[in-house]
Amino acid sequence: MASIFETVMLVCFGLSWPLNVVKAYKARTAKGTSLPFLLLIITGYVGGIAAKLISGQINYVLVVYLINLAIVLVNLLVYIRNVRLDRKTAAPALAPRAAVPARA
Repeated sequence: MASIFETVMLVCFGLSWPLNVVKAYKARTAKGTSLPFLLLIITGYVGGIAAKLISGQINYVLVVYLINLAIVLVNLLVYIRNVRLDRKTAAPALAPRAAVPARA
């Protein structure tokens, strides 16, 4: 019975990640995305997976952990992409401008 409740929690929590990936991909910016938060979530999923493996509770819940971890890793890749896009966008704004000759 505990595995069912754990799965419900993981599924409900995990449904938000694909929506977040799509939103971040369309936004084309890393603004508003927290890298420490993503890394903390990844660490949590890795811990959950490790706990399942160490305890020998290898069942369908482990599959849900793996799916959620995969989606959060995709979110991390989108974050990296968006950081690069942000840098490209900011680079022209930071480049020195050529001096414009004054008109007489």
